[in-house]
Amino acid sequence: MTLTPAQIHGLGWLAIGALTALALWLLGPVLSPFVVALVLGYALHPVVDRLARGGVPRALAALIVEVLALATVLAVLLLIVPILVRELPALRDQIPVLLTRLDDWLTPLLARFGIDIDLDVASVRTFVLTNLSDNTEGWVNTVMSSLRIGGSFVLGFVGTAILLPVVLFYVLMDWHGIVKRASSLVPPRFRANVDGFMAECDHMLGQYLRGQLLVMGILAVFYSAGLALFGFDLAVPVGVFTGLAVFIPYIGFGLGCVLALLAGLLEFGGLYGIVAVAIVYGIGQVVESFYLTPRLVGERIGLHPIMVIFALLAFGQLFGFIGVLVALPVSAVGAVAVHRVRRLYLSSPLYQGPTPVEPGA
Repeated sequence: MTLTPAQIHGLGWLAIGALTALALWLLGPVLSPFVVALVLGYALHPVVDRLARGGVPRALAALIVEVLALATVLAVLLLIVPILVRELPALRDQIPVLLTRLDDWLTPLLARFGIDIDLDVASVRTFVLTNLSDNTEGWVNTVMSSLRIGGSFVLGFVGTAILLPVVLFYVLMDWHGIVKRASSLVPPRFRANVDGFMAECDHMLGQYLRGQLLVMGILAVFYSAGLALFGFDLAVPVGVFTGLAVFIPYIGFGLGCVLALLAGLLEFGGLYGIVAVAIVYGIGQVVESFYLTPRLVGERIGLHPIMVIFALLAFGQLFGFIGVLVALPVSAVGAVAVHRVRRLYLSSPLYQGPTPVEPGA
């Protein structure tokens, strides 16, 4: 069977696409800081452009925007510090008390069913007081031991943390050059269509970012207000952290929920804190999953709520943490492509059928 030049050309592009996908899959850990830098560069370059148009040198504008962005991320992470500083001493004091209550409640209950169990509360108390003590030397020894065991992971994480700001600075500095060089690789006969496609993707991704920021702001206010209504002293830091962390689907909500449960359990010392967190976070998760994200994010990028969930699960399975981060933006680009293919199909003879012949023609 002899292939036509068009078929050979198509197979060549298919092979290039397959090799590119394979390379991305194999080099995923290495490419992580570059992928994150490109995503952040896309989100932040409009601010750099605005400062540059205002007379600020582009290098200085890129540096200012990057420092502000990293400071914002650091501030969000530091919201956990007051929680840990306040709750760790209470955790040391309350865990033995809570275990004693659990033992007093659980042992008679299990005895009714012929199960004889007795928690060794004294040993647990000794373990807790030893490992959650104020002894800084013990903490340092534990950290150093962990560094020796997982040295390669720690070095990789530190390397990424150092490399990301450097890559992001150069991406912000040369964003338009990167786009221009990528566009120059497109054959001239396809360039108009590709430029139109990318402009449509840019509009949809802008809608996505605005929708995601709106969801984060609404949830930060909701969780803070909900926990405050139940009397949580740390309602604001826990609520704001949870709202902002939902940018990372599922993981952010899980971290916020764990912090809220810890705060409620130690602050109220009983079932009240657990029930309060269950109510606030249950309502928040339902509202976020079934209303806010589908309407403010999913509809803006033209994805059905079921497709939003599928995209998050599929990209997370294929590419891990980075896949979860880029799932919805990449799906937005895919949605643009699908819409274009659909329009072409609906206007093609394949869908409309042959043109009817006029009588007497």
